[in-house]
Amino acid sequence: MTSQPLSNYRWSICALLFFATTINYLDRQVLSLTWKDFIVPEFHWRNNDYGNITGIFSIVYAGSMLFAGRLVDWMDTKRGYLWSIGIWSVGACIHAYCGIATSGILTGNWFVGFEEAKEHIATVGDIAQVVSVSVTLFIFARIVLAIGEAGNFPAAIKATAEYFPKKDRGFATSIFNAGATVGALAAPLTIPFIAAAYGWEASFVIIGALGFVWMGFWIFMYKKPHEHPRVNAAELAYIQQDDVTDSEQVTTNPGGAVQRKKMSFAGAFRYRQTWAFAVGKFMTDGVWWFFLFWTPAYLSSVYNLDSTESAWHIFFLYALTLLSIIGGWLPTYFVDKQGMNPYAGRMKAMLIFAFFPLLTLFAQPLGHISVWIPVVIIGIAGAAHQAWSANIFSTIGDMFPRSSVATITGIGGMAGGVGAFLINKGSGVLFDYSVDTNLKFMGFEGIESGYFIIFSICAVSYLIGWVIMKSLVPHYAPITDID
Repeated sequence: MTSQPLSNYRWSICALLFFATTINYLDRQVLSLTWKDFIVPEFHWRNNDYGNITGIFSIVYAGSMLFAGRLVDWMDTKRGYLWSIGIWSVGACIHAYCGIATSGILTGNWFVGFEEAKEHIATVGDIAQVVSVSVTLFIFARIVLAIGEAGNFPAAIKATAEYFPKKDRGFATSIFNAGATVGALAAPLTIPFIAAAYGWEASFVIIGALGFVWMGFWIFMYKKPHEHPRVNAAELAYIQQDDVTDSEQVTTNPGGAVQRKKMSFAGAFRYRQTWAFAVGKFMTDGVWWFFLFWTPAYLSSVYNLDSTESAWHIFFLYALTLLSIIGGWLPTYFVDKQGMNPYAGRMKAMLIFAFFPLLTLFAQPLGHISVWIPVVIIGIAGAAHQAWSANIFSTIGDMFPRSSVATITGIGGMAGGVGAFLINKGSGVLFDYSVDTNLKFMGFEGIESGYFIIFSICAVSYLIGWVIMKSLVPHYAPITDID
């Protein structure tokens, strides 16, 4: 160790990860904040159509996560992140041209502006055709977005493992993961107003272009810690304090150089730790994605608030989720003050956070008093999710070698995406069924009964996930037997 003052460049990298995650969630939110008020009048979608689009996004995201993590481990962090955000930024921008493409396919008018495309689509007599073509085009754009966005978390978690020692990774992850909240906060205060002023197409282009700006910063600011001129010896020693441990598999080649063993993709499924992480993501990721994709529609369908009227409700909801930063600090407290190992500290914190989503059971019953009650409840549940998320991501670094972090993140992300597909697709079908049949359930009728059912599923998902995770990996068990 050295007496040299510690540089803090690792936090600059954390800031870059934060902004990338913010952009990631802004791009996801554009559709959810424009479809009801701006896109439905043009394309005549129903809840099920929107559910199909978001559901397919989720399942493609899931499948892409499975390979994105492996690709990031192969390409390494810098190139992997550049490819990821480049692809998803292109995907975000091409949503804007779905109207022109619909006009071209149905009327033969391809070389038109956004407003002219609307006029041509309005002349099409077959509404079913308009719905079918527009939904298909948005699904294509959403697929491109999903393929790119799948690389965000594997690359970010890998960068965190490279720049932070184990004891700090939970806190660093909670900070960059708060970018999801900030993106969700900024979205309702910007996207509906851009769409109202310049058209829904402009909101996709303007928000999508932010990713290309971030790429410039990443190219010039990111290098491995041991290669970076702004990381001094003291900071490098701090970062590498647990570099070679029982979970960091190393070998020495005949020339004397140290090489890290790499876990095979198929071999990753041999470990209970992999399945514990995957189950935790499967049970809970869909809850967050439901809040993200359906809250604007919920405020519109149940409380008759349009996208500009609900802007401050959604802003306040996601402002509450900033409390999730505590989620990164709490395990550090358990480790430093109670002497727990990092895994035990994280699991104890996650159990605490798993109880807060139970409040969503009361969102619909108390909503008749004021719309602000479900807004606050969803905000608290969202904060609990983000705190849970920061810690479940950090369990990967606790258990797995650094060379396998992105691969395991991808596997878990795939499981989470499958869970998100099920809840998004299921919600669309359930909500249309609730309206069409005036479904009655637990004293609620119509669309309100549908939302109460989904809220009830969200409420118990975390406790179920925690119990299964704890059953699979009851104690700290780092991987020590890579073949």
